[in-house]
Amino acid sequence: MVKIAETANISKLCLIQESIRGTSIIIGENVFIDAFVKIQPVGGTGDIIIGNSCNINSGTTIHSGNGVYIGDNVLIAPNCVLSGSNHQYSDKNVLIRHQGFKPSKGGILIEDDVWIGAGCIILDGAVLKKGCVVGANSLVNSIIPEYAICTGSPAKVISYRE
Repeated sequence: MVKIAETANISKLCLIQESIRGTSIIIGENVFIDAFVKIQPVGGTGDIIIGNSCNINSGTTIHSGNGVYIGDNVLIAPNCVLSGSNHQYSDKNVLIRHQGFKPSKGGILIEDDVWIGAGCIILDGAVLKKGCVVGANSLVNSIIPEYAICTGSPAKVISYRE
């Protein structure tokens, strides 16, 4: 099920795929989604929920995996990847494509008033607390505290918003 608020502004060049497993994609009020954004229910049975007044810029990909929750007033810069799942790869005698997915680390939770810089990767188990900032080209696979500013791969806190 795809549910899009009437006030959402979604580019005609954005791809939002309907789930074949029954998961939901819910897009809130006053959301802006740019061209060439892909929102796909793959890699698990979690929902994708995008809160109110969010901006998702060109080239960003969101895979549902074990669930992606994006709070209100979140800004996502161009060319980011949010992937709520992880491929299994441990058995060298089985092709990776046939090994399925690892158990969930909890999906992705992005709280309100978060800014994710260009080219960031947000992985299963990531929690971005209220008001944090993720610097460009960072990889987040853990918990980022409220109002923290983080950068790097993996992302580390470098300071806090004042």
